Amino acid sequence: MNWMADLPEKVQKAIVEVDQQIQPQIAEIDRRMDNNQAKVLQAFMDQQVAESHLNGSTGYGNNDEGREVLDKVYAQVFATQAALVRPQFVSGTHTLAVGLFGCLHPGQKLLYITGKPYDTMQEVIGMTGSGVGSLQEYGIKFDYQELNQQGKVDYEHLGNKLTDFKPDVIAIQRSRGYDPRPSFTVAEIAEMITFVRQFVPQTIVFVDNCYGEFSEETEPSQVGADLIAGSLFKNAGAGLATTGGYLAGRQDLIERCAIRLTAPGIGLHEGATGNNLRWMIEGFFLAPQATGNAIKGAIFAAALLEKFDFDVTPKYDEPRTDLIQTVILGTADKMVQFAKAIQKYSPIDSFVAPEPSSMVGYEDQIVMAAGTFVQGSTIELSADGPLRSPYAIYLQGGLTYQHVRIAVSHACADIL
Repeated sequence: MNWMADLPEKVQKAIVEVDQQIQPQIAEIDRRMDNNQAKVLQAFMDQQVAESHLNGSTGYGNNDEGREVLDKVYAQVFATQAALVRPQFVSGTHTLAVGLFGCLHPGQKLLYITGKPYDTMQEVIGMTGSGVGSLQEYGIKFDYQELNQQGKVDYEHLGNKLTDFKPDVIAIQRSRGYDPRPSFTVAEIAEMITFVRQFVPQTIVFVDNCYGEFSEETEPSQVGADLIAGSLFKNAGAGLATTGGYLAGRQDLIERCAIRLTAPGIGLHEGATGNNLRWMIEGFFLAPQATGNAIKGAIFAAALLEKFDFDVTPKYDEPRTDLIQTVILGTADKMVQFAKAIQKYSPIDSFVAPEPSSMVGYEDQIVMAAGTFVQGSTIELSADGPLRSPYAIYLQGGLTYQHVRIAVSHACADIL
């Protein structure tokens, strides 16, 4: 069976051209995958992960050796003092919220230096929504520094902001979220941290690492971040973990975050893993492979869509630091059409037609194509975005490179 046989001739021709065009980028991602897989394998060997660690626990989860060894594996891979990896984290937003509440006391100050926070984080902070339970309700002051016109950190004004505001916690959002600005590379995050330390040496640097794990060979925790956070629905779970999130960083911060997740006196020591531990452990082992496949798919999608004059960012040959591919479509109707095309070529619910709707934590209606095995998983192929200018849809994930190639190629043909 030739999977391209039913595609229009012009699309088939474009695929052949793109396959040749992107070979240097694909080879670079393969090299990263090798090195990241070696790093993860070494951690599994060093921490002596055993078959007995896959079984999980019930009740209080006391003496859960699998949970404890997974924390150590994450800490070694991310080069941190400690980690907190738990199925009790219900989403990336929840994980980030626990991290911020763990780092901040009433009366302290939080500053985002990478522009306005992602939609769901705005309710956590208290910028939108009712404010109940938000950081601001607890007396935590908040501000953010707008990005410059190039979508980069505005160092020209950031120094004054740091001097005047004197933040206790600096937050950096690595990925673009629902924003067409570029995602930030680890080298750029290192530059941010160095700059910040000149003005507020004792501030805690907290990095939202969602979508970024294993997209490069170093992580923000290796260039000065005190705490990083991510979701197991994304890179680190590899499509196998069905729930959960992680925090990794300084020992004292991880202990405070564990107390926020559970309770004083419990902290890191309880929390049943149930049937989740096997998938969390195996998912992390496969994470370099799944992330690499997703990024290769994004490179292919960018190159193919550009062939047909779609506005994409990043371009196929630009540096990659996460797995998100933005396609700017210009109208709400085109966004919905694109989402329907991706859904049509999904392994789950391919017969469903996505429609814009309201979602918890978002101010605008969202259209979302996600024919995924794990609900909401964005390491699996999905396409979503808010119906607002510039009407961009965010293509992300893909457990296999082949699936992304097939789905995007057919979606492109359908739209054309």
